[in-house]
Amino acid sequence: MDKASKIAEARRLRAFIEENAHLLADDAALEMPNAFPMWTEDGEYEAGDRVRYAGTLYKCLKDHIAQADWTPTAAVSVWAEVLPGQDGEIGEWVQPDSTNPYQPGDRVTHNGQTWECVAPNNVWEPGVYGWKQV
Repeated sequence: MDKASKIAEARRLRAFIEENAHLLADDAALEMPNAFPMWTEDGEYEAGDRVRYAGTLYKCLKDHIAQADWTPTAAVSVWAEVLPGQDGEIGEWVQPDSTNPYQPGDRVTHNGQTWECVAPNNVWEPGVYGWKQV
C-alpha cells in the first residue's frame, strides 16, 4: 500500500471512529478521548455530543450552532466536562461544576475510599455532604 492509500485509509478509519464514538459510555470515552472530534467554532452540536477542547472531553447540554466565543470552557450553559463515575462505572472523583453535578447512584473513589452520591445535583466533595461510603 502506497503512502497516499495509507492516508486515505487512515481518514476513512478516523471518520468511522468519530461516527461511532457516541456509542461509548462516558467512562469509556474518558479512556479514549481522541476518538471524539475537536470542538470547532463553526460546528452544529446536539445535546449529548462529545468533543475535545483544550485537552478535555466535554458533553453538549443542548442543541446549538457554535460560535467563536462559545467554547466549551466559556459557554458553561451549553457544555459540561465529562466526569468519571457518572455513568454507572466507578471513577475517581473530580470537582464538578453546576452543569455536571453528580447524581444519586453515581459512584466515585476519593482519598482511598469508594463513595456513592445520595444527593441530587451534588457538587460537594465526598465526605463533606451528599455521599455515603460504600
